[in-house]
Amino acid sequence: MTIQQIKVGSVPDIIELTPNSNEQSDSYPFILSTNTSWGEQGSKISIEKLRQNIEPWLTALFQSEHLNLLIGAGLSTSIQMSATGVPPVGMGWISDLAVCQSEINEFATKAAKSAGRAQGNIEDQIRAINELIKGLEILTVLDSPQPENPPAPYAAYRDLKADLAAIKGELSRCLGEFSKSVSTGEHLIKSAEKKRKEETFNYLVSFLMSFASRTATRDRLHIFTTNYDRIIEVGAELAGLRLIDRFVGSIAPVFRSSRLEVDYHYNPPGIRGEPRYLEGVARFTKLHGSLDWHEQDGAIRRFGLPFGARSVEPFLEAEGHESDSYEQLMIYPNSVKDRETAEYPYVELFRDLAAATSRPNSTLVTYGYSFGDEHINRVIEDMLTVPSTHLVIIAFGDPLERIMNFIGKSGRKAQITLLMGDHLGDLKTLVDNYLPKPAIDKASIKMAELLKQRGFIQSEHSGNATTTEVTS
Repeated sequence: MTIQQIKVGSVPDIIELTPNSNEQSDSYPFILSTNTSWGEQGSKISIEKLRQNIEPWLTALFQSEHLNLLIGAGLSTSIQMSATGVPPVGMGWISDLAVCQSEINEFATKAAKSAGRAQGNIEDQIRAINELIKGLEILTVLDSPQPENPPAPYAAYRDLKADLAAIKGELSRCLGEFSKSVSTGEHLIKSAEKKRKEETFNYLVSFLMSFASRTATRDRLHIFTTNYDRIIEVGAELAGLRLIDRFVGSIAPVFRSSRLEVDYHYNPPGIRGEPRYLEGVARFTKLHGSLDWHEQDGAIRRFGLPFGARSVEPFLEAEGHESDSYEQLMIYPNSVKDRETAEYPYVELFRDLAAATSRPNSTLVTYGYSFGDEHINRVIEDMLTVPSTHLVIIAFGDPLERIMNFIGKSGRKAQITLLMGDHLGDLKTLVDNYLPKPAIDKASIKMAELLKQRGFIQSEHSGNATTTEVTS
């Protein structure tokens, strides 16, 4: 294990825990790095000590009037590692572009460095290609013939129109490679060893239900993700969690801008009056698009792509697109600039993010999000200007120090909770020890209250009883 960083409750400073190499048992796996409110430097810290400080605090925050969950690539990595034991391959790099390879590579590398990354990836290349296409479309808008002896500014190109056509083809190919990397990850998870896969998805279900188990009278949990895969959708399906997004329809659901306030209600038997909200419902927004979204006749639709499919190409063809027409896929890589957020449908998705988070008495929990998207960070910064909001950051690590830089620049440390490290950010450890238990059963709550009143609850379980009461 590595150093764990934690900040909960009213403690103003971040507490660092180092692995306890001298302890033979697992009872006290950490020691304090410095003198803190938890004890003096070198004091041993147990899992129970961490749980007593973390779980009640998260339980209280999860019952905020508005609760939002932002999931990054860390969840997909965790699920794939747990199910297969193999880390994701990564996004790769296209090294055989037919047009402007060196220029695109240089632009992508500069964009990556400005975002705090040492080198670029296929996402950066796709952004560079999009920028280049816009420029070439401007240069060819007059439909003028290419001069035989082009002036100096145009000398680097033989034929601008030919280059434009070629680079559009390269965009489709890059998006195809990108989609294959995403679908490969899904396929590896689906084809994993059965017992290991079932255990992994059980933890995923418990993770999601820890957030979604809110009484129906409260505002719905809103899940946001920057991922293109469908791991969250699979987890919600296994959990029986109904997801409300902006898509309407059954055969070929279409993206609608007017469906955000749709909800699930039911009429209790024998009761007249207003219908009641159904439990186990959450709102869902994929900020950067999805592997199964495509553009067709000016509308954004979702096609029936099975989880774990090796390729999306047959399904695109079934929707009437030509072979290898990956440019129709609505997977839009993150941007250093805010260009993507001004285009449909992404303007609607980011409006949902801002509207859901930047309001009083709201809590935003991030898991596996590296704070590498400036347009998302700006929304979070605006959210923290509302005094009653709170940000919970849960991460496996911070190799590029983006998280710590964000906390340092925010100036709102009292509104931020941090759980970071390979122990605190591990999905299984979180579910087993620190996340609130997904319990909204009235009978269980009443039983816990009665046992506590009659003195039958031991100290070890008193925290669970308190948790149940708060969770209710």
